[in-house]
Amino acid sequence: MLNFPITIDNGHGEILCFKELVQENDTDKLIMESRLLPGCGQLMHVHFKQDEHFQIVKGVMSFQTPGNNIIRLTEGMSVSFLRNQPHRFWNSGKEDLVLSSWISPAHNTVFFLSALYASEKPRKKAGPALFDGAYLTMKYKSEYANLSMPESATNLIMPITYFLGKLLGKYRKFNTAPEPVK
Repeated sequence: MLNFPITIDNGHGEILCFKELVQENDTDKLIMESRLLPGCGQLMHVHFKQDEHFQIVKGVMSFQTPGNNIIRLTEGMSVSFLRNQPHRFWNSGKEDLVLSSWISPAHNTVFFLSALYASEKPRKKAGPALFDGAYLTMKYKSEYANLSMPESATNLIMPITYFLGKLLGKYRKFNTAPEPVK
């Protein structure tokens, strides 16, 4: 059982607060609020099992889906990304971007993003440490995918790194990780 609110910080300009988990229409919805510094945001990714919605509370958010032009949203505007819809978004303004958002169903979102942010935080650049990234990529590939990663990395480097990480005992810290949704 999770105790909300839960706040995570990737150390590179993104702070995310998981506010509450609510039941709605026979499923759950994870309510979140995020703050992104100018220029910060998410790379092209996809949620295979979840819908995601963003409401701009303050600032300017730009987003893009593959093959489409960049769209810019300002305060009061919103956008939804349905499951299986690749997307990326970022703060394209000059001030902090504040988002009110939800993802439904929640599945492993809290664990996945918490592990990702924890791995990114001590690094000098955005992105998880190699073995953590391989673990999250391989273990949760039925739920999420980072589409900005070259295919060779996704299909060759990540599986090899994941295997090596298992051999070297790199994943003991993930012993209580939830099982992926199939």
